[in-house]
Amino acid sequence: MKGAFETGVYRNVFSEMGYTGEEIDKKIKDAFNTVFYGSEDEKFYHTVGDDMAYLEDTGNNDARTEGMSYGMMMCVQMDWKKEFDRLWKWVYTYMYNTEGYHKGYFGWSCKTSGEKNSDGPAPDGEEFFAMALFFASHRWGDGEGIFDYSGWARKILHVCLHNGEDEPCCPPMWDKDNKLIKFIPNCDWTDPSYHLPHFYELFALWADECDRPFWAEAAKASREYLKKACHPVTGLAAEYANYDGSPYVGNGDFVKQFGGRHDWFYSDAYRVAANIGLDYEWFAADEWNCECADKIQKFFCETVGNRDYMTYDTDGTVIDQPALHPVAIIATNAMASLAANGKYSKECVELFWNTPLRTGKRRYYDNCLYLFALLALSGNYRIWK
Repeated sequence: MKGAFETGVYRNVFSEMGYTGEEIDKKIKDAFNTVFYGSEDEKFYHTVGDDMAYLEDTGNNDARTEGMSYGMMMCVQMDWKKEFDRLWKWVYTYMYNTEGYHKGYFGWSCKTSGEKNSDGPAPDGEEFFAMALFFASHRWGDGEGIFDYSGWARKILHVCLHNGEDEPCCPPMWDKDNKLIKFIPNCDWTDPSYHLPHFYELFALWADECDRPFWAEAAKASREYLKKACHPVTGLAAEYANYDGSPYVGNGDFVKQFGGRHDWFYSDAYRVAANIGLDYEWFAADEWNCECADKIQKFFCETVGNRDYMTYDTDGTVIDQPALHPVAIIATNAMASLAANGKYSKECVELFWNTPLRTGKRRYYDNCLYLFALLALSGNYRIWK
């Protein structure tokens, strides 16, 4: 089977299941308008002045590189250039480090006023920034200054791989030996949900020429890594994991720094199912994606069923702690249907279709993944060449 990169054809799973084009278009339009331009208790996109904007993590009252890069990817997929440029200018103005130990990286969290909460970066933000900027370049063309989209995408990726080579500063975001992305630059472990081989395939075409072989190897390495990180029965991955795929437990200092356990299937880890689905849709490089997607859907449909979503060990053992983002689970399980061949694919998509956007304080993370699932399952999460 060939993926959409080669064929140019993107599955519309909603259409395959009988929903009409009018219904699908309305659902996408309504959801995006709610998140970007809805009421104050619905939206989390906020404009600043005439030419900037940010996406607020409503659960933590800050703006994060995660959400800002997600917003940019959503906007380029929706052909919303004005909103894309507003977000990118806010990112450059407030998050980018022009000096110091983290020079060249983006501070992962800022107050909504723009003041940095941290200079340190989170690699998932950088990889989404770069991919969204490449797509913007190919869809709209490069501009000048910070709107030289492809130039900035290449600059970001150069720093991700080469930081610290010429001067003492924060190290690279990828381990040069095993080609795996780190959780943060100053660590020797990773986050399975950061692994985006479908992005690295494209970086291998568009990054600085000298780094293209690395990105091609990184795509292969991440696909092999996910086979180790996802449980062989449930398909579940931990939030943080060692390079051998085992859940990362850490020590007392780790627990204090990162706010508790992360060796279980919890918020970050939900994204793995979505990533596996999109990787298969774009490149269809490994039938393992289909097998793992089936396992995840089977676990939730057979073992969890209609009960409230909880926290789980990767083997499926229930931990007595409710899931913080249940709508995110529904959205990412549905997005796994881009790869799934099993009998629960339709059930997961129907559950998602009938689930509304989340409301309330924790709506940011759930609804970001909800919007990505809408794009992906309607054939609108595309590679812009």
